[in-house]
Amino acid sequence: MVTTLTIAAAQFAPVDDTAANLRSVADAARTAAERGAQLLVTPEYTSYFTAEIDDRFVAAAQPLDGSFVTGLRRIARSTGIALVVGVAETGETAERFRNTLVAIGADGSVLTTYRKVHLYDAFGSRESDRIEAGDPAQLPVVEVAGVRVGLETCYDLRFPEVTRRLAAPEHGAADVVVLPAEWVRGPGKEHHWRTLLTARAIENTVWVVGVGQAPPVGIGGTVALDPTGTAVAALGAEPGLLVTTVDTAVTERVRAVNPSLSLRRYDVQPRD
Repeated sequence: MVTTLTIAAAQFAPVDDTAANLRSVADAARTAAERGAQLLVTPEYTSYFTAEIDDRFVAAAQPLDGSFVTGLRRIARSTGIALVVGVAETGETAERFRNTLVAIGADGSVLTTYRKVHLYDAFGSRESDRIEAGDPAQLPVVEVAGVRVGLETCYDLRFPEVTRRLAAPEHGAADVVVLPAEWVRGPGKEHHWRTLLTARAIENTVWVVGVGQAPPVGIGGTVALDPTGTAVAALGAEPGLLVTTVDTAVTERVRAVNPSLSLRRYDVQPRD
């Protein structure tokens, strides 16, 4: 059955004030709803962010029944759209937190969570010093308005097997993959971001929506790509709201010409 889903992506720079960040989500959700969106996606670390991943993150982290996620559930109910939001979630120990995506239905129910698997221990950063890695066996795919939405986070993008598991029909069968990020600025980073997002769309013949933080730390670059890897909507570096419609009829046409998922000779399985 052919279905469509209108997705809004809010590009902004979260701050070290969870209440202020919740207001930013609420503002974006209201605007997204006015523009006909059925799903709003926000960047990685929407609930709390500073340039350094340190003890302040641990102190600011909240459980999933805390005030931030409770506020997100209220926003979803009041605007009537689903949400995918990056949050700092309380960890299992006092020294660490979890880098978590929370998917919330338009009725305010928590649909699923995804805890980032690949921690950003690269380019001079060490997320693993403060963050607990998620279980590689997670397969976070939720249905919104009849469209299957897969979730991954930032550095996961550099590991193509993550998107492959989300999109493969025997695993997640996602129609679109949304990827909240805080893609840190640096030499060549804009090129890496756009190239990898495009590759994930092309090789999986799947819609991909990458949602970045705006500067000063992030590069922005929020973009929606169709299953051919063509950018159908994009933002630059400034804060803004991207709205695009995922159409599974496009996916069907692309896969009729390029049935790469059905022609695969290898499978992908998680490992410890």
